[in-house]
Amino acid sequence: MRDGQSEGKTGAHPNKMSNQNTPSRKGNTPAEKSDKRMTLPSRFQKEVHAHLSRNSQQTGPPMNLNESLGSGKGKPYNPQQVQGRIREILGKYSNGFWVSKLPQIYRELYKQDMPTEAIKDLETWTHICTVEKTCSSNPSELLLYPAKEQTTTSSPPPILKPNSTTAPVPSSNTPGDKPMQSPAQQRPPSTHPTRSGSRSPQTPPSSSSSPSPPSSPATLSPDLKLKLEELLVKYSNGLWAHALPKLFQDTYKFKLPGHVLENLHLLSDICTIDYPMPDNPKRAILYRRSSSGDGGGEDENCNRRNSSASEEELRVRQELGRRLSNHAVPSLQIPKEEYPSVLVVEATNTNGVILRYIGEGYSQAQESMEDEMREFYGLNQSSPTPLSSPSSGQLVAVRAEEEEEILRAQVCEVMADKVKVYYVDHGFSEVISKTKVFELHEKFFQLPFQATKCKLAGLEPFCQEPAVLKKFETMASGKILLAEILERGQTPLVVLYDTSQDDDVNINAACMKALQDKTLASPLQVNSAYMNVTVRSVCSDGTIYCQLPSRGLAKLNEILENIETYFHSQVTSEFLVSRPFCGKGCLARYKGKWSRVEITNLHGSRVLDILFIDVGVQASVEVFELREIPPPFLRDLMAIPPQAVKCCLADLAVSVGSWTPDAVQWLREKVLNTTDCSMKVAKVDETKRCIYVHLFTDKNFHDPARSLNHQMAQSDLFKQQPDVFLTSHSPGKISTATLSSKTPSTSDYTNGSPTSASVPAKPHLRRALSGPKGGGGGSTTTTSPPETPSAPSSSLQLPPLLELPPAGNNIDVYVSVACHPGHFVLQPWRDMYKLVVLMGEMILYYNKTEEKPVNIEKNQIYAAKVENSWHRVLVKGVLTNGLVSVYELDYGKHELVSCTQLRPLIKEFRQLPFQGITAQLAGLKPRQWSEEASIVFRNHVEKKPLVAQLEAIQEATNAWDRKLTVFLVDTSQEERDIWVHDIMAEFADELTNEL
Repeated sequence: MRDGQSEGKTGAHPNKMSNQNTPSRKGNTPAEKSDKRMTLPSRFQKEVHAHLSRNSQQTGPPMNLNESLGSGKGKPYNPQQVQGRIREILGKYSNGFWVSKLPQIYRELYKQDMPTEAIKDLETWTHICTVEKTCSSNPSELLLYPAKEQTTTSSPPPILKPNSTTAPVPSSNTPGDKPMQSPAQQRPPSTHPTRSGSRSPQTPPSSSSSPSPPSSPATLSPDLKLKLEELLVKYSNGLWAHALPKLFQDTYKFKLPGHVLENLHLLSDICTIDYPMPDNPKRAILYRRSSSGDGGGEDENCNRRNSSASEEELRVRQELGRRLSNHAVPSLQIPKEEYPSVLVVEATNTNGVILRYIGEGYSQAQESMEDEMREFYGLNQSSPTPLSSPSSGQLVAVRAEEEEEILRAQVCEVMADKVKVYYVDHGFSEVISKTKVFELHEKFFQLPFQATKCKLAGLEPFCQEPAVLKKFETMASGKILLAEILERGQTPLVVLYDTSQDDDVNINAACMKALQDKTLASPLQVNSAYMNVTVRSVCSDGTIYCQLPSRGLAKLNEILENIETYFHSQVTSEFLVSRPFCGKGCLARYKGKWSRVEITNLHGSRVLDILFIDVGVQASVEVFELREIPPPFLRDLMAIPPQAVKCCLADLAVSVGSWTPDAVQWLREKVLNTTDCSMKVAKVDETKRCIYVHLFTDKNFHDPARSLNHQMAQSDLFKQQPDVFLTSHSPGKISTATLSSKTPSTSDYTNGSPTSASVPAKPHLRRALSGPKGGGGGSTTTTSPPETPSAPSSSLQLPPLLELPPAGNNIDVYVSVACHPGHFVLQPWRDMYKLVVLMGEMILYYNKTEEKPVNIEKNQIYAAKVENSWHRVLVKGVLTNGLVSVYELDYGKHELVSCTQLRPLIKEFRQLPFQGITAQLAGLKPRQWSEEASIVFRNHVEKKPLVAQLEAIQEATNAWDRKLTVFLVDTSQEERDIWVHDIMAEFADELTNEL
């Protein structure tokens, strides 16, 4: 989150190359000279200095499919009849299906076999259908889509960026994971035909009907479809098909008919069906079809607006702007970034917090306008005279009380000699003298009103609660904060973060905690003893979480029992969580019962991390496992503070974070199955929010020698094993005897064994799978391609190599890491959404399996936990201090991780080709690039969607040894395309000239 202020979505939106701006591929070849002690060219000084003074922009990648079609020849048959029938089939399966299933569907519908020659001719029938290859290593796996509408008969100009579809964006360090636009969608639609399948921008890539042939029954009842559609509405980012049966049963209290999952094509009229794992047809994601007649629309900033509301808002704004004037003020557009900076003005209601956006086009434009107004309404002879009779609703210029500022305002009320005005750019009202009110000149109508409103997510039921508003006033008013935009609309829904301190603070969550009744917290006093203590979890760093008898705990258990009964009586999808965000409080299953949780981190749109706040257990779950807290119980639940008390054992020579696995296991076996523990408080550490205690497994807390602290201190449990390095960030697991399951099967508490770990001191504020991960700016750690490993000792095979088009072709790419023009890492858009799915599955699998010692070998493939996500990595080296140097095979970044964070990479996660490809820039002579040149290069390409024109492919047996030579083209400018090698050649030439 510390980088969040500079992170956002790409602001450049063109979609293809233009003929007139296509430069020679030779480009300008720079002279080969040393970069040492060179003077920086003047035109690049500002760019380099700006980069050094801030973090580089981080953006999420749009997705794309980039396929070229072959051709085939057929034998004599009746093509008109077959074409007509295929057109009918595609009308029925408009979201596409596997070509291999076409003969079976054809036979069932028309009671005769489809001519085999017709399959070969499919690729030539572009007026009937579009054939597309998948990423699979099997070239026979093709997808069939309806033909695209040809809007022109002239031959199109060279197209570098085919159409693409939105999809979840993979990353582990960028804030947004919302579907991004491809360059083909980011500019107004072109009249030129493109090469990818005709799919709606709202549908996922590679959507297809079920690979299984249609089977009886052929239809679903309207009532069943309606119920399924209700579920899909709650999950706009898609829902795994395997989650349907349990979700359906929980929601509607009867079983989903078994034939639905075997015949997903029956749902094709209410949802699109995506198979992100071609090798596993049972793993499908369902996306609700968007309705075209809902009366909504999107403005140029993708701000979802209700049409009638937009028209009404526009009418009101225009009316206000036209009072005594013929000019209208344009509407304020929400910034494109997912985390814009905002200045909070005030809030009398959390559903209408007044704020101003900070940055170019907003606060900077406002400052420029007000400087111009100050000059225009100066105190010279020609300055305008005050308005003689201002009218209510009129837009005016007002000389503020400081006498130096001239501000735009709207007249609210006219009195005898005074006027009440509302400052439309600053968000507050004031009563002033009529002599300070002037007519607003027409040139000051151009900038939208800068004061706007937002709604704080999660606080809607308590929007006017005095305790909430007081807390918000203290923490947010008058401060510049980061706003995570969850929903774009007339009044955007946001989560606010204060990033000014070492620990980022979630303002929404902090305001919600203001509702807590402190008298219901667990009582804790130094030197006091407590009996009937329950130890809920023991973390691998030695931290333990306990529950103490209290009024709060008794009330909590009573409310949760009532919620169990309430859910059993409700038949509705109302309580499904459709918009998760960090800090949100909701419910999840723990040991078979609903328990309170807080969302701590999001991995894309479907997988997230949660903390069971009353037991201190962390887990990774899928979003469909969460439930909203029912309104009748919400206020009472919010009043109860978390009942998990964080404790550490006192008087141990070994500090928290240095516990051996043996010590952790010994303590778990002693306390997790005991219901009659007692403890004595030795110290309360407010800064660490931790209680130091002496822990007993019986009621004899008067005898220190009987404490577990004493027993552990006298044992050999803390003798370090060689080459083991443990940190406080190594998450522990619940004992198998009490909670965990070593297999990733779905359970009725947390979909497996949740991770028990210390509550992180610094909350994870950003989504972890929203854009490709890579080194940022000048701090990138990538240096050179990994070495060739020895033959894998494991019997598991490596994934197939990523399929690339022949040299001379164009592919849409995302640059995840950029060192300099001689070394950067590309990710093809084609399968990016599949990487999102893969990493989500890895999080669910590895976060719920027990830690086991792994034999780590150099040059072998593993799964490694980096920050909060699991990555497919190649081990580059094993250090003696227990750290392991790894290379992320999908992102191209080097990392150091603890040996305890590595796991075997199972077969299921070895199907998708590694997505990171090393590359160098074509059109330039090899040279030693200076740091200034590298900064310029990174600023133009890193974390950006570009077009790569393949010049040469250096093939290799292993994916990480392949290297491409490519031209990179930025098509984000409306008027021209930018060839990056030209920029770098010009940079090199200017350096040479200044020598």
